[in-house]
Amino acid sequence: MKKHQHRFVEEYEDLVAFGYSREVDEKSLMVYLQKFSDDRHLKTIVPRMSDEEIQQVFELLSELMRRYLSDNEYHEHFLKDDDHPSP
Repeated sequence: MKKHQHRFVEEYEDLVAFGYSREVDEKSLMVYLQKFSDDRHLKTIVPRMSDEEIQQVFELLSELMRRYLSDNEYHEHFLKDDDHPSP
């Protein structure tokens, strides 16, 4: 069974733009992130990134998860760890 999903980018049909409204910004960011994480795209761009750029992206994403996800959410949503005990 597949654990990862990228349905939003496939189903979203509204405006993709930044600076229009918070709602449109959030949905546009979701589209951009899902498009960015497409396997073909990542296989193209990651080898071209410098070591520093790779580290910067990793640190940004890690910091966002530390800031906005509980430990349980991190295991459930990011790691897809079904065996992680809930509090």
